Amino acid sequence: MLLSLLCACQVAVASPAPLVVRVGDKVRSVPVVAHPEGGSALRADLLAEAIGGRLIDGGAGRWRLDLGGTGIALTLLAPFAVSGEEALPMPSSPFRSGGRVFVPYALATDILPRALGGLMFDPARVELRRMALVSRQPAAPRAIAEASARASRSAAEIVPSPRIPDVSPPARAPSRKRLVVVDAGHGGRDPGSLLRIGNTTVPEKTVALAVSLKLREALQARGVSVVMTRTRDTLIALGDRGPIANRSRGDLFVSVHVNAANPNWRNPGATRGFETYFLAEAKTEDEARVARMENEAVKFETSEETSRGDPLGFILRDMAQNEHLRESLTLAELVQQRMKGIHPGPSRGVKQAPFSVLVNSFMPSVLVEIGFGSNLPEARWMTSEAGQRQLAEAIADACVAYLAQYERKVGASEP
Repeated sequence: MLLSLLCACQVAVASPAPLVVRVGDKVRSVPVVAHPEGGSALRADLLAEAIGGRLIDGGAGRWRLDLGGTGIALTLLAPFAVSGEEALPMPSSPFRSGGRVFVPYALATDILPRALGGLMFDPARVELRRMALVSRQPAAPRAIAEASARASRSAAEIVPSPRIPDVSPPARAPSRKRLVVVDAGHGGRDPGSLLRIGNTTVPEKTVALAVSLKLREALQARGVSVVMTRTRDTLIALGDRGPIANRSRGDLFVSVHVNAANPNWRNPGATRGFETYFLAEAKTEDEARVARMENEAVKFETSEETSRGDPLGFILRDMAQNEHLRESLTLAELVQQRMKGIHPGPSRGVKQAPFSVLVNSFMPSVLVEIGFGSNLPEARWMTSEAGQRQLAEAIADACVAYLAQYERKVGASEP
């Protein structure tokens, strides 16, 4: 409710400089309003009409800005515009206010001219011009098209939630048995970061596995089935973990990791807390740093598959994955909520970054950094039986709460 009022107030204050749209001899102005995430926004239907197109409502928070058979796809809360095979990052997400859909200003000034031929933005005149519209979208390879179709079928099972409601404990198991895929980070010759406790060091892979095994127990105790990507000290390629989840037909994918402070920070040993990531482009340097740190596991892999193409780019080009990005955000928020009650450190919030381990999982997926191994008190807590049990119980509660939300949204009507 508060977010809706905030959006309404911000939309009501228009910028004095509207966007001018010129199509041949016709000139129209599209009002510019404030975006609740910062920056400016435009009403999507007015923008579409001004450039001679239309806004098609696909339902469930999805729209297509169509220009004579070509166009781009937009999704509520997803900071990407999808054009053919390509996902184009935006500085903010589409949002609703007063029954209308608003899009980031950059959609008109940057995204549309890049995605579609015949459109040009003149910043000096604050003018978007349309000439003969010709799509520059390449034909999708068969493999990508087939993968997209599989992802779309998976995404169709989930109804996206534009807002994350407050969920009160205790969480109850869903009426139909669900399956969570639990991924213990690192393993084998990839130790991950090191937790330092006095003169003793414990590798991240050991703590991640211990917490993951306890998470399996906690989920099973709540009536949820579990598939582990690893149950012992062995290396599983980052690119294989998502496919394991897909083959298992998992409902959720949860990857457990231990964080490490940037050694260049003023007092890295004092940094503490927990954070949960979902798959998207990093917004801050620290998010990018954490992704690079966790993605370094690829150097321990020998499979030729790890060097082929850009798997992250492929997923971000797929519209179906955007469905899961929104659901992953919901799951990440729930994990943070549950961990606040048990963690000795502060919540560092929900974050986003291009983690390789999340790329190929076509389901709501999160990576949980359960604490800083570079912080002595947190390292001691994470290596303790009690600390690991508390972490497992909190993450399990978050998963079950998410699944309960999902069933309420779909009316528990699945076979």
